Amino acid sequence: MKTITTILLMAVTLSGFAQDKYFTRNGNISFFSSTPVEDIKADNFNATAVLDSKTGAFEFSVLMKSFNFKKALMQEHFNENYVESSKFPKSVFKGSIENISDVDFSKDGEYPVAVSGEITLHGVTKQITTPGVLTVSGEKINSNAVFKLSPEDFDIEIPSVVRDKIANEIEVTVAAELEALKR
Repeated sequence: MKTITTILLMAVTLSGFAQDKYFTRNGNISFFSSTPVEDIKADNFNATAVLDSKTGAFEFSVLMKSFNFKKALMQEHFNENYVESSKFPKSVFKGSIENISDVDFSKDGEYPVAVSGEITLHGVTKQITTPGVLTVSGEKINSNAVFKLSPEDFDIEIPSVVRDKIANEIEVTVAAELEALKR
């Protein structure tokens, strides 16, 4: 009887632990550049994200070659000339939700959050802080945030011939539906 009780206690503990972690391999990261000359938009629906609901630790990782553009030539220039995807194949955000205690993961609803951490892009790491929203819906967590990045902050050189076609600040949107990590 003692062995059965121990096994049941371990099973409950482990299942509770798994509920602390949320995960996806299908997060969306998009960016948008708008100038009077041209609008540029790209989407990546293969971002990996992990959220620890107890500590607030939050991480996103995305392969740069997985961004899709309307025009193939834009995609080629993005990968070869700007972000140099062969040399810097992924971008990573590692940080935390500062006010994780304000989110009730047992109650459906929208919760404003403050996210801060380090983003690494093109081999350069920068500190960022942005507001976001976590939406609890059953056992799923939707995360959303919008922030701006400057290509020059990440040593991404824009040739003068196309400088007017690319905004000084690029709007980045992060959206992911995370599910409880099953172990």
